[in-house]
Amino acid sequence: MVERGGDLRQRRARRAASLTIGAIALAVLSGLCVTLAGPGHRLGLLSARWALGVFALGGLGALAAAALAAWAIALALTARARRSVAGAASALLVALAAAAPLLAMVRVGASVPVIHDITTDTGNPPKFVALLPQRAASENGAAYGGPAVAAQQKRGYPDLAPLALALPPARAFARIEAAARAMGWRIVAAVPADGRLEATDTTRWFGFTDDIVVRVRPTPNGSRVDVRSASRVGRSDLGANARRIRAFLAALSRPTPR
Repeated sequence: MVERGGDLRQRRARRAASLTIGAIALAVLSGLCVTLAGPGHRLGLLSARWALGVFALGGLGALAAAALAAWAIALALTARARRSVAGAASALLVALAAAAPLLAMVRVGASVPVIHDITTDTGNPPKFVALLPQRAASENGAAYGGPAVAAQQKRGYPDLAPLALALPPARAFARIEAAARAMGWRIVAAVPADGRLEATDTTRWFGFTDDIVVRVRPTPNGSRVDVRSASRVGRSDLGANARRIRAFLAALSRPTPR
């Protein structure tokens, strides 16, 4: 019975060692996929779809590696194989780190509407003019989604609304242009006579391009500012456009230093 028990532990130890090696290899490969997907798109090596695909594949591979590592730890503990426990634990940590971005993306995606075109005026969104060719050629197109998108935005981002400024349109436009530059946007068109500013911004990790148009109109007490921010690719923007609009309006609302 002692020999049989020893043989069983040896078999489990060998199995744990094999699983550990597989988990480490898969965790490292998955981590590379997750890490390189964003820079690969920024450098023009991967299209948007390929970058997202590599990212998702890396995240799923990392989850599989975590499962293998957990299995290896359980076997190694029963076989009292300390080296395999340590190696599998390391693989588990790497796998969880590689899976974390995908899990975070899924969590954020579940908490926001599955839309990519956000505006403070859903009834009459500011229109793209200078950026119209790029919008028309993009995956998401130039047309606003209408009442269906407006209803989803209202449920998901009820706080988004036009900004009233106690400034004449000319001064409001100057503040708009300064705020856009301060946020790092690439200004494509600034037309004070039309009260229209168009710009682009890129997402941090993948470098996806989003298009922005800001519209200013006179009111009896000053000016009304509306903003529209839309992604060129992807059904969901994971809340990026709403965050951008909030940050921009907050910057406009701050008093100008004298």
